[in-house]
Amino acid sequence: MASFVDRAQLRLKAGSGGNGCVSFHREKFVLNGGPDGGDGGNGGDIVLVADHNLHTLLDYRYRSKYAAENGEPGASLRRYGKSGESLEIRLPVGTIVRDKETGKVVADMFENGERKVLLRGGRGGHGNAKFATPTRQAPNFAKPGIKTEWREFTLELKTIADVGLVGYPNVGKSSILAAVTAAKPKIANYPFTTLTPNLGIVSHKGVSFAMADIPGLIENASQGAGLGFNFLRHVERTRLLIHVVDISGSEGRDPVQDWRTINDELSRYGQLERRPQILAANKMDLPDAEENLQRLREAAGDTPVFPVSAATRQGFDALLDHVVQMLQSLPVQERYEESPAEDLSAPVTGFTVRQEGGVYVVEGPSVVNLIASVNFDDYESMLWFHSVMQKSGIIDALREAGAKEGDTVRMDDMEFDFVE
Repeated sequence: MASFVDRAQLRLKAGSGGNGCVSFHREKFVLNGGPDGGDGGNGGDIVLVADHNLHTLLDYRYRSKYAAENGEPGASLRRYGKSGESLEIRLPVGTIVRDKETGKVVADMFENGERKVLLRGGRGGHGNAKFATPTRQAPNFAKPGIKTEWREFTLELKTIADVGLVGYPNVGKSSILAAVTAAKPKIANYPFTTLTPNLGIVSHKGVSFAMADIPGLIENASQGAGLGFNFLRHVERTRLLIHVVDISGSEGRDPVQDWRTINDELSRYGQLERRPQILAANKMDLPDAEENLQRLREAAGDTPVFPVSAATRQGFDALLDHVVQMLQSLPVQERYEESPAEDLSAPVTGFTVRQEGGVYVVEGPSVVNLIASVNFDDYESMLWFHSVMQKSGIIDALREAGAKEGDTVRMDDMEFDFVE
C-alpha cells in the first residue's frame, strides 16, 4: 500500500508580529496632540494536534511548507493590529517531531486530541503611544513586530500499541490479528501481504488493549533487507511482543531457526530482543506441527510458547489470558523526553558574546529583532535601547568579556561604542 508513509519533513514558520505605529493625534483646534500609535498584532502560532483518525504522513510528502498568518500593523488613534490566525498541523497519534538541526525531540504526539504549540508567533511591536512618559512626551519611534524564521522538522510515526505481532512474512500474524480483534487486515498466501502496520483492539474477559501487526521481518532486516528497518521502529513502543512462527514449517523453513533469526534482527535494532516476549506457534492444524512444537519449546527455554491455529481459531484463550496477565505487571509506555523548540519570539535571550579582531560581537536571533526595533536617529529610542541592553544582561556579558568604555561593539549590522 503506497499510501502509507511514516517519515516526512516539514518547513514551518510561525507568523511574524505586526509593527507598532508611529502617529500623533491630529484634530482641529488641538495643538501638539500626543502620541497615539497603536500596537501591532501578534503572529499566529504553529500548533500540533494528535488525531487518531490519521494513520499516515502521506499528506506531508506532497506538501511540506506551512506558515501561520502574520500579525497586522498598528494604526493611529491607538488602534491595534489584528493578530494572525494560528495554524494547526494534524498528525497521527504516535508521531515524533524532531528539530532537524539539533536532532532533539520537540514533540511526542502520544494521545488523541493532544495539542502542542510548536512555534510561537512573533509578538506585535508597541506603538509610540506605549513609549510616552512624563519626561518623554513625544516619542518618535515605535517597536517593530518580532520577525519569525523558517524552521525545519523531521516527522517519524511510531505505532503505539500494547502488544506487537512480529515474525517472518506469511506466518499468520494478520490472521491472528483478524481472529482476536475486529481489524480486517489484508490476508493472502504470499510473503509481504502486509505492507503497513495494522492496529486492532483486543477485548478479552473485560480487559482491552491495542495490538499491532508489524509487517514481516526477514534476515538482515536491520540492514534494510525486505521491508527493512522501515517498520522495526513500530516495535519500539510496544510493551509486549508476540513472536509468531509457522510451527508446521509449511514455507520450507525451520520454525526454530526462524525464531532465532528474527530475535537476532531485533537485537541489532536497539536491543529489542530484550522486550518481554511470548511465542505463538501458529498453524497447529497442519502436519509436522506437533513435532516442531516440542523442539521449539526446548529451544525457547523460559519463553512461554502457546500453540494456536488462526485457521481453526483454537488456542487463543490461553494466549490472551497470559497476555492480559503480563500487561498488568509491565510498565506503561514511556513518552519521549521533549526539548521545546527555541522561542524566537521571546525578548533578548540566548545571545552570545565573542571577540573578533578587537570588536565585541553580540549574536543571536533575538539580537537581530532588538536592532530592528531601534531608531538610531532618535535620542529617546537610543535611551530605550540602552535600557533593554542593561535589563537583558548584554551590558554585563560585554563587561565580563573584557569590553571597556569606548570599545567597538557589533550587533547584527550595527557598530557602536561601548558605554556602561
